Amino acid sequence: MRVALFVACFNDALFPGTGRAVTALLERLGHEVVFPPGQTCCGQMHWTTGYQREAADLARRFTTVFAEHDAVVTPSASCAATVRAAYARIARADGDAELERAAAGLAVHELSEFLVDVLGVTDVGAYFPHRVAYHPTCHSLRTLRLGDRPLRLLRAVRGLELVELPAAEECCGFGGTFAMKNADVSVAMVADKVRHVRGTCADVLCAADNACLAHIGGALSRLRGGVRVMHLAEILAATGAPAAAGRS
Repeated sequence: MRVALFVACFNDALFPGTGRAVTALLERLGHEVVFPPGQTCCGQMHWTTGYQREAADLARRFTTVFAEHDAVVTPSASCAATVRAAYARIARADGDAELERAAAGLAVHELSEFLVDVLGVTDVGAYFPHRVAYHPTCHSLRTLRLGDRPLRLLRAVRGLELVELPAAEECCGFGGTFAMKNADVSVAMVADKVRHVRGTCADVLCAADNACLAHIGGALSRLRGGVRVMHLAEILAATGAPAAAGRS
């Protein structure tokens, strides 16, 4: 299958290793990965902070760039949720019926959805001999409803010990611009999350969104918590060569 990678601007700017991991993983499974060069931001932050016109411009660009691709995969649950759940509202707010039709025709999948639902695989041939906890980010949990897909993938990784994260469904406090506009509340929320993470004695915390991992990882590093954070894709891409570098 020919797959278009939407890397998401946050990953492209700060965590390029995640995009490389998705590419390595899908190519290992026998698929061709292409990177449409015209891609930019999905418009999530613009839409959620009230910049409707700018969000519509970015949505139009996205639908144009990815219109010819039968399968679009992203390692960002929040961006996948924006395209699938918000683009129709963005189009209606901008009075653009053509954009609404174009958005409805897109096939955008978060990585674990694509692996489990489209490719029908849970064992991707990964090897990662570490104790791992999984944090279900808000968009993956409440908008995409990923359910146990990431957990099924992690359970199939050889050498990996999956441990339960207490209060896993509680938000980490990042929420995009929420963390900047409500810093005190955000810090209190991530403090709770970090306490639960450290209680698992995990080596690694993983999730489907690097934005949340950056927030939690920053708090862990300030506490010298001894827990790395890694995107799900990086774990699934690991095969037993030196482990993919995590962020602590």
